[in-house]
Amino acid sequence: QVRLVESGGGLVQAGDSLRLSCAASGRTFSSYPTAWFRQAPGKEREFVAYIGWSAISTSYADSVKGRFTISRDNAKNTVYLQMNSLKPEDTAVYSCAAGPKPDGSGRGGYAYWGQGTQVTVSS
Repeated sequence: QVRLVESGGGLVQAGDSLRLSCAASGRTFSSYPTAWFRQAPGKEREFVAYIGWSAISTSYADSVKGRFTISRDNAKNTVYLQMNSLKPEDTAVYSCAAGPKPDGSGRGGYAYWGQGTQVTVSS
């Protein structure tokens, strides 16, 4: 079974950067579309970014477009989320998700989820 483990979260100030990692086990992970989501206390889970298996196709939520970059290194079975110019409103638990057949937009339908990593941005 595929296991996803996020890391890289922490406490930072507004304007700082973080790079989150999603490390996966499983022989087929490199072929799975993958996405990052986040969830703040009291809020619904929110889509952040998507990357296709080939890394050619990417998509971002409007709230992070231009600041966040999703990438993957299939040789390392790892997907990254580079977060620049962080804002207090970016504070949330960030989770990665992957699966063989997400929905057409890449915003749902994932079979595997990590436990999440906390990102806290102070003003």
